[in-house]
Amino acid sequence: MSHADDILARRLDDMEVRLTFIDEAVQALTTADADQSQRIAALERTLRDLRGEMASLRTAQADDPHDEPPPPHY
Repeated sequence: MSHADDILARRLDDMEVRLTFIDEAVQALTTADADQSQRIAALERTLRDLRGEMASLRTAQADDPHDEPPPPHY
């Protein structure tokens, strides 16, 4: 093998190693993205449920303020 062939073989090996690390990083990021998407969806559902509960509470307690007796200092 010539010197140029050795250099090319080393460069190819280095690129294969780097590609392996890049593949692992992409896989980890893909997994993290999927996890984050699931958490965001769960938080959105929780927020939607809480908004519905708040609306129900407001409706249940929505007495007309004019129907209340005046405060004692009047």
